[in-house]
Amino acid sequence: MYGYADGLNGLALWLPLIWAGLIALAVIMYVIMDGFDLGVGILFRPAQRENWRDRMMISVAPIWDGNETWLILGGGGLFAVFHLAYALLMPALYIPIIVMLLALIFRGVAFEFRFKADASKFLWDNSFHYGSIVATFAQGVVLGTFVQGFEVTGREFAGGTFDWATPFAMMTGVGLVAGYGLLGATWIVMKTTGDLELWARRKAKRYLLGTILAMTIVSVWVPFLGVEIEARWFAMPNILYLAPIPLLTALVAFMIWRTLENGRHYPPFFLTIALFLLGFLGLGVSLFPYIVPPSITIWQAANTVNSQLFALVGFSIVIPVILAYTVYVYWVFRGKVAETLEESGYH
Repeated sequence: MYGYADGLNGLALWLPLIWAGLIALAVIMYVIMDGFDLGVGILFRPAQRENWRDRMMISVAPIWDGNETWLILGGGGLFAVFHLAYALLMPALYIPIIVMLLALIFRGVAFEFRFKADASKFLWDNSFHYGSIVATFAQGVVLGTFVQGFEVTGREFAGGTFDWATPFAMMTGVGLVAGYGLLGATWIVMKTTGDLELWARRKAKRYLLGTILAMTIVSVWVPFLGVEIEARWFAMPNILYLAPIPLLTALVAFMIWRTLENGRHYPPFFLTIALFLLGFLGLGVSLFPYIVPPSITIWQAANTVNSQLFALVGFSIVIPVILAYTVYVYWVFRGKVAETLEESGYH
C-alpha cells in the first residue's frame, strides 16, 4: 500500500483504511451539514430585517443539533480506533478546540432562547452570529494546523501550546469562514423567497469570490509545506493525474456563479457541496495516509485489530441510523420557509 504498510496483511492492513474512510466521512458530513447552519449564523447580523433573521434561524432550527452528531461521531471514532493520534492531536489543538466548543455552546443556547426573548433578543442575535464566526474560524485553524503538521518525538507531542498560531492556520480559518458563508448563503437561497432570497444571492456571490481566493492561496501554499507534498502534486506523472482537481474546482465555481445569476434555487447549494468535496479531495491527496502529519500513518496509530472490530460493530449500527434520521428530518422539513413566525409554527 504505497510502501506505508509494508509487512501488514489481512485485517491489520485493511481495517485502518476502513476506519480512516469512516472518520473522513464523519468529518465531511459535519463540515457540509453543520457548515451551512454555521454559515447562516455568519450572515445573521448583516441581515437587514428582523423578519429575515427569524426566517434564517427557522430554516435551520429543526436540523442544526442533528448536524452536530457527525462531530461527535468523528471525535469518538478517532478516540476509539486511533488513540495514539488522539493523544498527539489534542495537546496540539487544545486551545482552538476549546474555543470552538465554547462558541458552539453560545450559538446553541441562542437557538433555544431567541424565539422567547424580548428585551434580550439582541444578546441572542449576537451569540448566534459571533458564536458561528468564532466556531468556524477555530475549525479552520484546526484544519490548517493539521495540514501543516505536528512536531512528534516518539509517541509524544513535542511542540508548543501555540504551534497552531501560524499564518497558514489563520489563512485557513479565514478561508473556512468564507466557505461556510457561501454554504449558508446558498442554503438561504434554497429555503427562502422574496427580498431575503435576492439578498442571499448577492451575498453568495461575494462569499464565492472570497472562497475561491482562499482556496487558491491555500492550494498554492500547501505543496510547499513539505517536500513530500510538493512531490505528490508536481512530480511526473502525478501532475497529469491530479490536474483535473483544480480544473474541476474552477468549473464548479463558475457553475455556482451562473446558477446564482440565472435564478436557480437548488443547484447553487449542491454545487457548493461539490466545491467542498473537491477541496477535501485535494487535502486527501496531499496528506494520505498520515493521520498525524508528517510522521504517523493510520497503520502506526491504529489500535489492535480486536479493538477496531469491536468499534466497527457499533459504527455499523449507528451510522445507518443517523443517515436514516437525517434523510427523514430533511424530508419532513423540505421546501421553503414561511414568511412569518405564526405560519411556521415558531412563536
